[in-house]
Amino acid sequence: MEPIYLEDKIKFNKEHFIPNILYASPKVKMPLICMEPGQEIPPHGGQSVGIFYVKEGKGVFTLGDKKIDMKKDMVIIAPEGTLRGMQCVERMIVLAISIG
Repeated sequence: MEPIYLEDKIKFNKEHFIPNILYASPKVKMPLICMEPGQEIPPHGGQSVGIFYVKEGKGVFTLGDKKIDMKKDMVIIAPEGTLRGMQCVERMIVLAISIG
């Protein structure tokens, strides 16, 4: 597999967020999520471990019953079965890895 340059994969859409799937296998999924302010991924139950790296921007992450302010270079880990979601405050790029 060839290296992936994130800068080449960034795509925004004013209407809805774009999850650009960089890698997928039966046990691992890796989308690059590009969001504009006001866009969101509603909280949902995660069936896998989720790792979220904030490459750029700001947002609010729902993790269970907590709200976490998302900032550049932050990593958030959502254990399997934990409610998770995110809302964009400032144009945001998040690399997500789902394992399980």
